[in-house]
Amino acid sequence: MPLFAGQSREQLRQKFREAWRKFTAAQTLEPLEAQIAAVVAEHPEYQTLIESPEALTVEFSPEAGQHNPFLHMSLHLAIREQVATDRPPGIARIYRDLAARMDDAHAAEHALLERLAETLWAAQRAGRMPDEQHYLERLRTL
Repeated sequence: MPLFAGQSREQLRQKFREAWRKFTAAQTLEPLEAQIAAVVAEHPEYQTLIESPEALTVEFSPEAGQHNPFLHMSLHLAIREQVATDRPPGIARIYRDLAARMDDAHAAEHALLERLAETLWAAQRAGRMPDEQHYLERLRTL
């Protein structure tokens, strides 16, 4: 079962809030909380939002030019999981090569997560599973 399956948007956002709260209070973190806190730490532009109670219910409208910080950070977590497990096969090497070429692991993640977001959006729009081969082809163009 997927890690966050069956949880509401508010519950998922609360996981981010709690992980960040525990991190800033220097409390012991569970492994997933440590991963979340690491991503939040790399995004200081989102920290004030995450600390605010409004974070649980605020709406982000792509039509209004807003992007969802929780989606963005979740995509970072997804990329890190894909790279760690090399799933789809070959993504770990693509990431390592890109990070070395860019000399910036975070920027490399951003490049990969843009392709992941496009792949997920296309699959959702078509009502099908994401196409791993097409995703890998898109990653190879980086």
